[in-house]
Amino acid sequence: MTYDVLIVGGGPIGIASAIEAKKKNLSYIIIEKGALVNSLYNYPDKMTFFSTSEKLELDEIPFVSNNNKPTKQEALEYYRRIVDYKQIHINLFEKVEKVTKNKSFFRISTSKADYQAKNIVISTGFYDIPNHLNIPGEELDKVSHYYKDPHYYATQKLVVVGASNSSVDAALETYRKGADVTMIVRGEQVGERVKYWVRPDVLNRIKEGSIKAYFNSELTEVGQDYVKFKDEQGHVQEIENDFVLVLTGYRPNFEFLKMIGVALSDDGLSIPAYNQQTMETNLKGVYLAGVICGGMETHKWFIENSRIHAKMIMENINS
Repeated sequence: MTYDVLIVGGGPIGIASAIEAKKKNLSYIIIEKGALVNSLYNYPDKMTFFSTSEKLELDEIPFVSNNNKPTKQEALEYYRRIVDYKQIHINLFEKVEKVTKNKSFFRISTSKADYQAKNIVISTGFYDIPNHLNIPGEELDKVSHYYKDPHYYATQKLVVVGASNSSVDAALETYRKGADVTMIVRGEQVGERVKYWVRPDVLNRIKEGSIKAYFNSELTEVGQDYVKFKDEQGHVQEIENDFVLVLTGYRPNFEFLKMIGVALSDDGLSIPAYNQQTMETNLKGVYLAGVICGGMETHKWFIENSRIHAKMIMENINS
């Protein structure tokens, strides 16, 4: 069959797009390369959202949380139940590999099958591709760009690179599990966008010396039992080290967008071209939804302010 809409990405915004497609009686399918809400699944196990639960809701279905700020596990349960309740058509662990277009429809080839669709919605987020430092030793097994659980680093000498929400959470949690934590931060202070109830905690731990922090500094090399970094005076320091968490952010899959033919800005931000009223890109029938709209400015779009994209897209397709 030829679907009215094929949605790439089974996160919250992809699910929201499917819900809106059903409301318009549009035939649809979601193709997700990993687990259901795969990016959320790969968040740190003890992560707490910045948003309150009602701002994460889809289709006005209540999101009941035990606390004001929901946890990762609560979000996984919530979105899974929505998919069950709404009987959303979604194929998991299936990767979109190629997209071509003829006069009347797109042909989508995946790791498992071929599909045809009149329209495509890309809601692939940004959490799958880390920003690399491109330094010697970054490929070592001791280096990770993702943080899951603090217990793994107990009693170890750990370097955390960055000072965003993920970096600060990792530094505090691993410190409290007994790690010897050193933060290496390119900026001059802990990020201003760090959760307001967490930022004072890490500042106090740094002030008292429980967590060591080097600001205006840059990691330059990773060895099996050491790291080297350039401090704010420009001097290269070497310290003993067991593990490194490079939590310097993530980026959308720009190669996938370029492969399809979506235009990107050339200002270093790689912001995709799209109509802000319809979410349609420079390619007729290809739409963007969610954080991918921001290019490298991944802090501008969240679940709470991009849920509306799904409705905008389906109204335009159905018009």
